[in-house]
Amino acid sequence: MARVKGAMMTRKRRNKTLKLAKSYWGSKSTHFKMAKQAVKKSGVYSYVGRRLKKRDFRRLWITRISAAVAPYGINYSRFMNGLKRAGIEMNRKALSEMAIADPAAFKALVETAKKAL
Repeated sequence: MARVKGAMMTRKRRNKTLKLAKSYWGSKSTHFKMAKQAVKKSGVYSYVGRRLKKRDFRRLWITRISAAVAPYGINYSRFMNGLKRAGIEMNRKALSEMAIADPAAFKALVETAKKAL
């Protein structure tokens, strides 16, 4: 039976990892062993970062809504409870954008939420 050597697949696998580590500093971009560790760790960081981004944006939207409803004499939690009781289902992203771009419509929502309480 013919002998099969794995040089081609090994080289492909190594080049794939080195390509991912292309812009890394120092030996991490040229030495396979160090590049492999760096690519693995950066993958973990990017995975965690994608989840943290969702939390950060939600926190930002809540802060914006809270600041937007404060002049109307209501706090964030009472405002959201009022919207829920009024049967208005809007996500926080849309509410924060509305507070910035269309204050008149946002004021109408605040009044509706106050009436529902």
